[in-house]
Order: sequence, then C-alpha cells, then structure tokens
Amino acid sequence: MAKASRERLTLMGKVAAATRFHGPDAPETIELRREHAAVSIEEYIRAVVADAPPLTETQRDRLANLLRGGDAR
Repeated sequence: MAKASRERLTLMGKVAAATRFHGPDAPETIELRREHAAVSIEEYIRAVVADAPPLTETQRDRLANLLRGGDAR
C-alpha cells in the first residue's frame, strides 16, 4: 500500500490519544477508529482503481453493494 496520507497519520494519532485517555471502548475512540478505517479503505480503493482497467457497470455495482453491507455474490 502507498505511504500513509497526512489525514490517515493524524487519525492514527487521534486514535492512540483517545485510547490512552478515554479507553479502547469509549464512544469517541470507536468513532475515531471507524473514521480511520474509512480513510484507509478509501485510500486503498483509490490506489487499486488507478492501476486497474475500467470496471463494467455490473462490477462497480457489485463492489458498491459490498460497501453498503450487502452480499455481492
């Protein structure tokens, strides 16, 4: 994977601080972990899409359904 973006590094630091000061199960820590995961996934998707051939509409729909929490099969 590519080098971590400034946004992702900032979120990593915020997760670490929230975990230390509020605990790993605190709502603010959980929300920061969620945001960090979303940014990490977004960066990964952007990198993969940039290197891949164009996807068909069906393939894009199947992948979008995964992100919505559905079964893509």
